[in-house]
Amino acid sequence: MVMAPRIDQRQTQTLVMTPQLQQAIKLLQMSNLELRAFIEQELERNPMLERDEGEVIDVESPDQEDYDDDIGINAEPLNAIKLDTLAPVEIPNDQTLDVDYDNIYNNSNGNESLLRPEGPPSPFSLNSGQANFTDELPNLEETLSKQKTLREHLLEQLAVEVSDLSDRLIGGFLIDSLDDAGYLRNPLLEIANILGCEEQYLELVLKKLRKFDPPGVFARDLADCLALQLQDRNRLDPAMQLLIENLDLLASGSLSQLETICGVNCDDLQDMIAEVRALNPKPAQDFDHEILRTIEPDVLMNESSSGGWNIELNPDTLPRVLVNNTYCFHVSNKMESKEDKSYVMEQAQSANWLVKAVDQRANTILKVASEIVQRQEFFFKKGVKYLKPLILRDIADAIEMHESTVSRVTSNKFIATPRGVLEMKYFFTTAISSTQNGEMHSAEAVRHQIKELIECEEITNILSDDKLVSILKKSGVDIARRTVAKYRESMRIGSSVQRRRQKSNTP
Repeated sequence: MVMAPRIDQRQTQTLVMTPQLQQAIKLLQMSNLELRAFIEQELERNPMLERDEGEVIDVESPDQEDYDDDIGINAEPLNAIKLDTLAPVEIPNDQTLDVDYDNIYNNSNGNESLLRPEGPPSPFSLNSGQANFTDELPNLEETLSKQKTLREHLLEQLAVEVSDLSDRLIGGFLIDSLDDAGYLRNPLLEIANILGCEEQYLELVLKKLRKFDPPGVFARDLADCLALQLQDRNRLDPAMQLLIENLDLLASGSLSQLETICGVNCDDLQDMIAEVRALNPKPAQDFDHEILRTIEPDVLMNESSSGGWNIELNPDTLPRVLVNNTYCFHVSNKMESKEDKSYVMEQAQSANWLVKAVDQRANTILKVASEIVQRQEFFFKKGVKYLKPLILRDIADAIEMHESTVSRVTSNKFIATPRGVLEMKYFFTTAISSTQNGEMHSAEAVRHQIKELIECEEITNILSDDKLVSILKKSGVDIARRTVAKYRESMRIGSSVQRRRQKSNTP
């Protein structure tokens, strides 16, 4: 072998994806919120794009006549697709988007500092919801429906009960460290290192905070939370303390063991259990929390008068953008240098591509949703039992697209059906064979059947996993015992022994 430089000619085939093609693929996988954010960025970056607000913008020029032929996505509303019973779906190629998009986020924050100590700044800041009396007072209507948050409630108590400035700063940090249930999950040593104080000193401050209202706040776990509430009621006697320390036995229904451990009889134990059940395991749930936004479905589905289904894209989730060709024409005529004209043409091409990509994304979502509804028609009419097994390849072959495209389209996309708002991924389930060489069964339908059988069982006839297998096989489902156990555990249903104990100990 000669070790010397040389020139070789090779011929290879590679798939090269342009940046625009890569971005178009990313658009398919975006949720409606992500798409809105992306469109907002493009509207700020590209001067050739504009949000369609239903008005035509005229650009005045001393040299040219006014133009009103803005070109973009058709402003006509998106046509709904009527899906007849078990009939093929034809989707027009000229589907359009029809929605306006407004920015609904408000990032203003008018919180004032609770503590304003003199001297060097603290290593962390503490904000509160106290009013700023220098600002204009809000209207009465703005304060009627406002509820107090747990943080505001605790900060008020902190200002009254704790006078030392250092303790207040530590208390404020601990309040901000609570989770949604009102628990303090972070290790104290980690908090002490952040604050730069001794762990023993932190424990002393925490001891004061654990007496705050509501009882049980600042607990470390569930047992600690229940103990704090019992202590507040002056009911934390030795027997109750032993019961709290053995909640796992209470969950499993081992009442005889609890009687021995707590040193009480059956009647006393039942009273203690009833008292524990009356406690609040989440002390923060009665306070106002951050408002959770409901899911906005991408596709709307409703039954038509002829017996089929009407499927349409949700106009509230579709951003509507236009390419302002009028502005592009006027600007390009004013440009003198080659670089400026090149920039204008580049932005115009990018804007046209974005409009087409968003339109194509909408059409693809509609195609996939229509095919899913057509294949799962009996599920929408009769329930989960009739959910058919379905894989990505089935939809991809039907609409003549690649499986990866269908996977991206169904990710983070939701459809509003007569049975609720469901993610498109919900309809894709594995298949379970039939005992009679008949039609395959959906795994989700089998799970639902197992849940129904367990809910209907009587205390004298608790169904074991083997018994469930026997019943399912009689109904035509060929399933193994370990699969039944896996489905049961995934639904958080206990074993037959645990269910028998729970039902026998139920008052």
